[in-house]
Amino acid sequence: MLPGVFRLRLPLPWPGVPHCNAWAVRAGDGFVLFDTGMHEPGSFEHLERALAMCDLRLQDIRLLVCTHAHSDHYGQAATIVERTGCELWMHPNHQHMTRMAEDPQAVYARRIEVARQSGVPEEPLRRYASQLSSRQWGVAGVVEPDRDLLDGVSIGSDLGEWIAYETPGHAPSHVCLFQPERRLLISGDHLLGRISLFFDYGYTPDPVGEFLSSLDVVERLGARLCLAGHGRTFADVHAHIQGNRKLVGERLASVLEAVSREPLSAFEVVPHVYGESLAQHNAQRLLSEVLGYLTHLQATGQVKRLAGEPERWTA
Repeated sequence: MLPGVFRLRLPLPWPGVPHCNAWAVRAGDGFVLFDTGMHEPGSFEHLERALAMCDLRLQDIRLLVCTHAHSDHYGQAATIVERTGCELWMHPNHQHMTRMAEDPQAVYARRIEVARQSGVPEEPLRRYASQLSSRQWGVAGVVEPDRDLLDGVSIGSDLGEWIAYETPGHAPSHVCLFQPERRLLISGDHLLGRISLFFDYGYTPDPVGEFLSSLDVVERLGARLCLAGHGRTFADVHAHIQGNRKLVGERLASVLEAVSREPLSAFEVVPHVYGESLAQHNAQRLLSEVLGYLTHLQATGQVKRLAGEPERWTA
């Protein structure tokens, strides 16, 4: 790895996504921490243990920067700020997190309603609703950013300045950080070691379109090494950008082909795209992704939404 850059591998409770990465970068007599890991029992001890393995201490955090306001990247921010007194910098469009904090039942009710409108049958909806009361959302508490992390904001470190670039799509609050002299990219979940897509549906009109535009933003930077939010570092950044574009294009084509044959609900579109139906372990991810593709195709004039219970889509 690079001198002064440390990967903190933090555990997650999710099937298929066992870890996330936080990154510590030395800055003067301390370090900047990029992302936090998820809040759950024992998680803060995991963070302290990971820091100790790098010969770092919690109290030496000089600044906390969150690439976006998802629980695995922001979840421990409140505890870190409380214990260290450091500032938090994050993009201001974090309502997708604060709404959950302010009224989780309203957010869950909206998810159920979207699923019902999308054609998910009543029985799995009842099972989902019954699980929500005990669900942990992975955030220690809400802490507002001390500074809005917008385009052009710079963050000092021993490696030089890191420049913020707004890269929404995966989440409305997403930013990437770029160190131009060394051409290093802290990508959060915008680019990952393996190509894996997720769009935080329901907060912006066209998250898929935003994601594709954000790929253009990152491509222009010419990064030569990517420090991702999950998985290992990788150097073939351009190939990963192209791979994401290709996969989005293939899935958009599959969705369009499916609704060109007959009007379908989002629930009915899922197996046409992924070759599998919704199940408990994949329902929220796949349905959010398909709804993202449908709304993008609607925004580009290729499909239209048909009102009803459930609502359906047609070319």
